[in-house]
Amino acid sequence: MERYLRTFNEINNDKLGEECGIIGMYKWKEDNASKLLFYGLYALQHRGQESAGIASNDGQRSYHYKQMGLVSEVFDDKILSQLGGHISIGHVRYGTVGGSKVENAQPLIAKIGESSISMAHNGSLVNAKEIKKTLENNGEVFKTAIDSEVIIKLLSKYSDENILSSIGKTMDLIKGAYALVIMTEEELIGIRDPYALRPLCLGKLDDGYVLASESCALDAVGATLIRDIKPGEIITINKEGITSTYYTKKEKRASCIFEYVYFARPDSLIDGVNVYEARKNAGRILAKEHPIDVDMVMAVPDSSIPVALGYAEELGIPFGEGLFKNRYVGRTFIEPDQSSRERALRLKLSPLGQNIKGKKVVLVDDSIVRGTTSKKIVADLRSAGAKEVHLRISSPPVAYSCYFGIDTPDASKLLGATKSIEEIRQIVGADSLGYISLDGLVESTGLTKENFCIACFNGDYPIKI
Repeated sequence: MERYLRTFNEINNDKLGEECGIIGMYKWKEDNASKLLFYGLYALQHRGQESAGIASNDGQRSYHYKQMGLVSEVFDDKILSQLGGHISIGHVRYGTVGGSKVENAQPLIAKIGESSISMAHNGSLVNAKEIKKTLENNGEVFKTAIDSEVIIKLLSKYSDENILSSIGKTMDLIKGAYALVIMTEEELIGIRDPYALRPLCLGKLDDGYVLASESCALDAVGATLIRDIKPGEIITINKEGITSTYYTKKEKRASCIFEYVYFARPDSLIDGVNVYEARKNAGRILAKEHPIDVDMVMAVPDSSIPVALGYAEELGIPFGEGLFKNRYVGRTFIEPDQSSRERALRLKLSPLGQNIKGKKVVLVDDSIVRGTTSKKIVADLRSAGAKEVHLRISSPPVAYSCYFGIDTPDASKLLGATKSIEEIRQIVGADSLGYISLDGLVESTGLTKENFCIACFNGDYPIKI
């Protein structure tokens, strides 16, 4: 067991990520929830490919294992069998800060007297530095530079009170985006920040409950979706059942609209919206706003495929495959640095010359951030024989940095902040370029603008930065 499981003292200096995938499970009839939770964590792999970790608790002690790599690489039957307990939480990391190393993987565990608390966090705080400085002035020692450690330090600081009181006092202090799953010896707790910036949903098993970033993870473990966690809601699951309380301060809902554009899996439901249908609707709207007469509509796989299908159906143009995707290469947007993104892209996408040679094509993609990916793909399509390459984007120009967990760079590196649409077209080398309007993107979800954080497009941040 010592080979695979680490004690509290060995893992206390773990660092945490930001835009990630989290899952928690509470089972009444089984002493190893981790074996089932593994499949839900695997279903969230698209949200983070840098590291994976699972913590569990059997009511007396906690167990923990995390490593760099994909879920299937980190865990095997032997490891999972030793992550005993009826409560389990898991995390896949896409790190935006703190470096790519195992110390930054989650979950994080803190000792509280004779017991412990484990936590997995998706999101990013905007006032972590101020809180950290205050805590350090009061004698707290931080072993990471990651904002998530601030949360668990606060939970520990107020641990002499009951867990809900500790959570309430912590939420009074932290500002920003956070979806949390927290595990004690007795409870599994799920928390969504008062703005609902990051997603979190609740599902029912025959013998327990599941909390997860997306409903696709519930499907993977055979759970039935009950509903999404509401803004500021705190779900507590224990042997008595499930209870719901709310953070007392009411804020304006501001869920991240980029979940529908890119991050979420198309088979997920987020806040009642089918992601696949939202993307297909975006394609239809994009076709109305930026029609073009071409021979074929194609997508940058995978998130843009529903968009391209909607675009093609709206204009009555054939949809075809123009890029082959190597399924063994991860998502290039969430690689930790630009050089890694470019190397991964070379391995990931190859043009299908026989399908595009001599044709005028529309290439549909979800976003242009730095422009390097779009530029390379357009050039590759031309080299493969495409007669014309027209680019259509299912989100507005990304013009402002995100401070809530999505790794958009400084505004000076965002093409949408520094260049006109015509200048961007010239940079990426497309024959024409069209972005969906902000109103069109919102319309594609079936919700209203008041439900979303759209700051990366218009700079209207829900929280003072």
